[in-house]
Amino acid sequence: MSQDKETGKAFDFRLFRRVFQHTRPYSITFYGVAFIAILLSAFSVFTPLIIGDVVDNAITNRDSERLLFLVMAMLGVLIGEVTCQLLFTYYANLLGESVIKDIRIRLFEKIMGFKMTYFDNSSIGILVTRAVADMQRIGEIFSQGFFVIVADLLKMLVVAIIMLVMNWKLALIVFAILPLILYATRLFQKAMKSAFIEVRAQVSNLNSFVQERIAGMKIVQLFNREEIEKEKFREINEKHQNAWLRTVWYNSIFFAVAELLGAVSIGLIVWFGGLQNVNGINAEEYGDIFTFILFSGMLFRPLRHIADKFNTLQMGMVAANRVFNILDTESRISNEGTLEKESMKGYIKFSDVRFGYIEDEEVLHGISFEVKAGETIAIVGSTGAGKSTIINLLNRFYEINSGTILIDDINIQEYSLESLRSHIAVVLQDVFLFADTIANNISLKDETIDVNDIEAAAKQIGVHEFISSLPGAYEYNVKERGTMLSSGQRQLIAFLRAYVSNPSVLVLDEATSSIDTYSEQLIQQATEKITEGRTSIIIAHRLATIKKADKILVMDAGQIVENGTHKELLEKGGYYSDLYEAQFLAEEEVA
Repeated sequence: MSQDKETGKAFDFRLFRRVFQHTRPYSITFYGVAFIAILLSAFSVFTPLIIGDVVDNAITNRDSERLLFLVMAMLGVLIGEVTCQLLFTYYANLLGESVIKDIRIRLFEKIMGFKMTYFDNSSIGILVTRAVADMQRIGEIFSQGFFVIVADLLKMLVVAIIMLVMNWKLALIVFAILPLILYATRLFQKAMKSAFIEVRAQVSNLNSFVQERIAGMKIVQLFNREEIEKEKFREINEKHQNAWLRTVWYNSIFFAVAELLGAVSIGLIVWFGGLQNVNGINAEEYGDIFTFILFSGMLFRPLRHIADKFNTLQMGMVAANRVFNILDTESRISNEGTLEKESMKGYIKFSDVRFGYIEDEEVLHGISFEVKAGETIAIVGSTGAGKSTIINLLNRFYEINSGTILIDDINIQEYSLESLRSHIAVVLQDVFLFADTIANNISLKDETIDVNDIEAAAKQIGVHEFISSLPGAYEYNVKERGTMLSSGQRQLIAFLRAYVSNPSVLVLDEATSSIDTYSEQLIQQATEKITEGRTSIIIAHRLATIKKADKILVMDAGQIVENGTHKELLEKGGYYSDLYEAQFLAEEEVA
């Protein structure tokens, strides 16, 4: 995957607007949360005012009735503030979760539409991080970031206005400290922006490393790589730790400075207010001192709070930037074809097809061949000759550089991708099974295929007995990647999956080189059954398949060097004859 582009700005308003565009379907919730934020700022200033009134009037005048009234008023304010806080927390989180649900669906749909080239160059661990961890960070923009910051800013604004109205001299003393905190906050924001970019990068690297090593644990253990991988993990983990410690260090410095400046502000209020009273100022101003001490906390504490929540907002914006980079990636197979066909005859024709996975590095050099409807062809050749590439191009996993590929005399680009792929079934050499039941792995949860259809198909190709012998039979959970089954058993499941889809064209990467004899016999039986009466392209690894093919294509270095029947090619005494003697004849002798 290409390196994500990170904005160097402390705050990217363009990105911010883009995130908030996703709140449009939830505008009622959005404005509701904003209104509650306003109420919270209003409720928060009542308590200091009431306390000031208690000191100046109820206590000084020893008015018990007024004291009771003010205490009850404080209770009412507390209930209102708690209620608003509850509603604010719930609906801000609801908005955040709704937004990331929509973005996550868009992201998953985008990823599913990418060309195979994208996945060839991408780390699965990083993609998982984008779809899971980064999404939660985006949700926190709403639940713990933006609205909390807005509520705190409103609170600060209301407090500042009331302070000026009550006692402008004390207010100016408090305000004199504000520029210092604002400057410290600005420096803190810039430093945290850089730190969080590094944090997200290290989180992605850690996820990618762990995902790959767990998936390849068998190789790690087979080649005694435990200590080496442990050391690599220690290095990556240390970088991850250092990235987080950097954010902790910035937080430690900022919050210590903010606390110090807040304490200085309170000291100045007490000193100046006390000095006024000592010099004969009216006693009722004692209430102002108490009120201003509380207000100064409400003015400075939100600044510290805002800085903390700005961290959350920054992390959410960094995550959003990474997710949007994927959403903006143009790596889709063109799906402008509109042709939908209920059935295909299965006539296939490649005409001068050229293709390369990397620009200017061709893998196929002008491939041309045709497969008649119902015909079975085998493709043989050394590793890297381009056999599997033909399969990938037929399904339009990749776009060809030039030439044409026809099915039933129609360019495959004229078919919709859904229609094209629905008529082609592929059994790959590396069988992938989901962590689900055998039945679901066969039907892929297609509602048109029920268990009875699966059982009937299994009996037809001779694998019903094998499945029935498993605990739970068709409801047996094969676990992640089908680890509960042998390679031969996974192959049989893949054959049955292809067969129940009733394809017009069948493509088999016949991987039988590393399975037991019994599974091989079942696969040969299954192969004969599912290729019967339909167009089949088989990358051949076994002699039996080659001999029964209607035609054999011999590939070398991205070109078809020979073609014909098994007998015809042997009589030529060329490339195929040499390959047969070196590889397939040895099998025959062993048999």
